[in-house]
Amino acid sequence: MFQDMSKKLNSSMEPFKELMDVQTRMLERLTKQQIECAQACMNCTLNQTQELQQCKTSEELIALQKRYAKLVEGTLLKANSDNMQAFAEAREAMEKISNCAFDAFAPKK
Repeated sequence: MFQDMSKKLNSSMEPFKELMDVQTRMLERLTKQQIECAQACMNCTLNQTQELQQCKTSEELIALQKRYAKLVEGTLLKANSDNMQAFAEAREAMEKISNCAFDAFAPKK
């Protein structure tokens, strides 16, 4: 009897375990993407600082700032796109798990 209850409890908890796995993978992916984004922004800043020393006119400085802003903007847009993709994939996986879990409790026809 205790073994049956334990099996039922474990099987009923399985969808929650799967949801936690999906969430863990999503958070790991988002963390990796954020680290990559921060590193890319830092590299842009370091490159800009080095190039800044080469500027001799205000026009060169303005052009440098424009390039820097475009690079950072591109980096942030890519990070946003990657993050939204991770969220969408996690949502789809969670919906699939949830639907299967709810279907198990639906009355049999």
